[in-house]
Amino acid sequence: MTPEKITRPQFPKNFIWGVATSSFQIEGAHDADGKGPSVWDSFCEINGKIADGSNGHVACEHYLRWQEDVDLIAGLGVNAYRFSISWPRVQPDGQGDWNEAGFAFYDRLINALKAKGIEVHLTLNHWDLPQALQDQGGWAKREVCEHFTRYATEVARRFGSRLDSICTHNEPWVIAILGYEQGIFAPGIKSRAQAMAAVHHLLLSHGMALQAMRGLGLKTAMGIVLNLSPIYPASDDPKDIAKAKLDDGLILRHYMDALMLGSYPADVIAHLGTDAPPVVSGDMATIAQPLDFVGVNYYTRNFSSSGNPWDVASTGNLVTDMGWEVYPQGLTELLCRLHQDYQPRLLLVTENGAAFKDQLVDGVVNDTARLDYVRDHIAATHAALQQGVPVGAYFAWSLMDNFEWASGYAKRFGLVHVDFETQKRTLKYSALWYQKFLSEK
Repeated sequence: MTPEKITRPQFPKNFIWGVATSSFQIEGAHDADGKGPSVWDSFCEINGKIADGSNGHVACEHYLRWQEDVDLIAGLGVNAYRFSISWPRVQPDGQGDWNEAGFAFYDRLINALKAKGIEVHLTLNHWDLPQALQDQGGWAKREVCEHFTRYATEVARRFGSRLDSICTHNEPWVIAILGYEQGIFAPGIKSRAQAMAAVHHLLLSHGMALQAMRGLGLKTAMGIVLNLSPIYPASDDPKDIAKAKLDDGLILRHYMDALMLGSYPADVIAHLGTDAPPVVSGDMATIAQPLDFVGVNYYTRNFSSSGNPWDVASTGNLVTDMGWEVYPQGLTELLCRLHQDYQPRLLLVTENGAAFKDQLVDGVVNDTARLDYVRDHIAATHAALQQGVPVGAYFAWSLMDNFEWASGYAKRFGLVHVDFETQKRTLKYSALWYQKFLSEK
């Protein structure tokens, strides 16, 4: 089937179609109504960390414009919305008292979505750890697991019956490796030992939170979201082949083995040496809680070489504004590999999208490259379904242009264009295509 021929009716009737965002990237209102600072608020204050020197103080003003945005989501014709709660908005210090004004915001948002018939897929941690907990060591310290579990349980207690799914963590690899080893994301630490401790505590807190939330008797689907991609050797050199296997271990198997098999890969542990995760007896069994779903965030494939793990061979394929190769068949390959190696109950494509240099001209954004990207990756998802992979959802990243972390506002991933001066939202061609695709019967 060619991508041009893909239609919604070719998917199962209960397939979930959505758009996704995260709290820090869209909400703004960084200190409104009792919200505490997150690690990203602090990171943005460090000179040179954000490409355009910006921050998330205003972002898309979603905290104020949430009703308009719910109407926008409903107008696209999606049946699901994936978003995250800002932990410091509902618990400013990550421990202690709850902030009722923060919970009231999410209560209103969830009610409005449900009133429109839109499923609510909630992420508990999309990177914005309360700064007060980072001051105590953050994810590198085991104590954070108890704090996260209490937070997760409170959210589930309040909202669980209205939620269609709960994700504990979004992309623990990014939080730990970019944040604690490479230092290019919050909290900006450069320590492999702290990074691997952070990985372990993210996974451990995930397992602890699932146990606690399920103890409430909820029927809500619960899982975790990982950033995954196929990794190819940059050449036929045996060193590159070995490096690709190790990188696959560090980026995919370290997480999937722990979650699905209850152990870390032996080759990865041997490579880490004294920086290996601080595992305590019983930890791996806690991590390996049964999962209702595994969320997959896919953007591109990667290449490994013995010189640089992120070398990208010249393939001739289109490259996005992030410098990422457009490679939709990698999504099919990844979904099939996960199904074959781990047999998860359900896989959800929880993020998929691309940044391009969009221009708003006479009220129109002709983002044909993004339209093609989304269409081709939907077709790639369908190809995995045809091969027997239990894929249940596709969420486009992102609903709208937003604060793109260390890139600031310079990179636009949205289906909807945002004028950050006026906050005017404009549907791009990609959004109009998605809307038409979703209307097909």
